[in-house]
Amino acid sequence: MGFAKEDLFKPRHSTPTGMPEDDVTVPGLGTFHVRGLNRLEAMHVQATDNPAERERRAIALAVIGPFTLTEPEVRRWQVACVAGEMTDLAEKITALSGMADGADKDAMRDFEESESLEFRVLPGAETQDDGSDSSGGNE
Repeated sequence: MGFAKEDLFKPRHSTPTGMPEDDVTVPGLGTFHVRGLNRLEAMHVQATDNPAERERRAIALAVIGPFTLTEPEVRRWQVACVAGEMTDLAEKITALSGMADGADKDAMRDFEESESLEFRVLPGAETQDDGSDSSGGNE
């Protein structure tokens, strides 16, 4: 399956944001519409060792309805809410962004179940010549 260079820059999803989107209900508040983060945004979120700051960055970037939030607004919410109030929201953003625990396992399972995909191993630095004749025969 071939592709053009321009395909690298096209949205992967037919949503308005070009990212996966979903709704998350926060009990006692209501339903938020969120999107997954793109690669650059995810790297920005992960660039800090502070978990509260990571959460603020992710929520500020990903909440797209019924309103948007800034990082200072998310911080105010963090201070006002009980510890678990944002958990479902943060986990949904992580999952939509392909960063949830097991996302790599899900991708591998999808790969293994697909007959149209193949995995090629390219020679690495540890590749050595075993000294055998490579003329094509199996002796």
